[in-house]
Amino acid sequence: MTVLNKKIDFAVVVSVTNANPNGDPLNGNRPRQNYDGHGEISDVALKRKIRNRLQDAGEPIFVQSNDRNNDGFKSLKDRADSDEALKKMLKSKTASEEEFAQIACEKWIDVRSFGQVFAFKGSTLSVGVRGPVSIHTATTVSPIDIVSTQITKSVNSVTGDKRSSDTMGMKHWINHGLYVFKGSINTQLAEKTGFTFDDAEKIKQALVTLFENDSSSARPDGSMEVNTVYWWEHSSKLGQYSSAKVHRSLSIKADKDDPKSYDDYTITLNDLDGLEPEIITGQ
Repeated sequence: MTVLNKKIDFAVVVSVTNANPNGDPLNGNRPRQNYDGHGEISDVALKRKIRNRLQDAGEPIFVQSNDRNNDGFKSLKDRADSDEALKKMLKSKTASEEEFAQIACEKWIDVRSFGQVFAFKGSTLSVGVRGPVSIHTATTVSPIDIVSTQITKSVNSVTGDKRSSDTMGMKHWINHGLYVFKGSINTQLAEKTGFTFDDAEKIKQALVTLFENDSSSARPDGSMEVNTVYWWEHSSKLGQYSSAKVHRSLSIKADKDDPKSYDDYTITLNDLDGLEPEIITGQ
């Protein structure tokens, strides 16, 4: 497999309907919102979804969520120790950080994609891996309106509980939001982690199917949809244009003051001489 030697930029357009795409635990799990009123999905949440899609495709993942654990390991330390070479190096006081990083990158696709810090209690070895894939926070084109409603749980959690079975709570969502997030894949870092063209293709497919197998009470099936993925593959390691200029070539504006659907927006893609994007519609 060939290590990636051409810079890649990408942008993803996502529509949300009657869902909470990314709740803020410090704000009662309300949908994330910036000071201008625009909705947000954190880069951490987006990377989590990409990891999940890669895991669904059978790829080995180091940072697995508890509800998707498929190898039985209860911690990152246990997962690292599952590799005998890494386990031996974590116990050694003279182990090579570069060798440790190389083994970890070869073993787990999310490590060679996003990077990872390996620092565990009881080990003197501390290894930081910088990954080539960077992702911005997703932001809505227009400000969002958050809808809140009160809900009740009408079942006792514990037999014999003298308290009322009706427990009050709140549920939050947005009626509509068109989110856009952008990212890049750096060739210099790809060389260090061994990130390949094949890995880039897997990331692209994960973006196209980002919300498959991701439903919850806050995000029912069909409420989160990838509309379009724009994928720019440059002709060189450094690229013909900066990532900022490539990302700015995609312009999205609302046609109405209160857009209700994806059709209420105008998307403009400015031409960049010598750089034509692959445009993939969501499935």
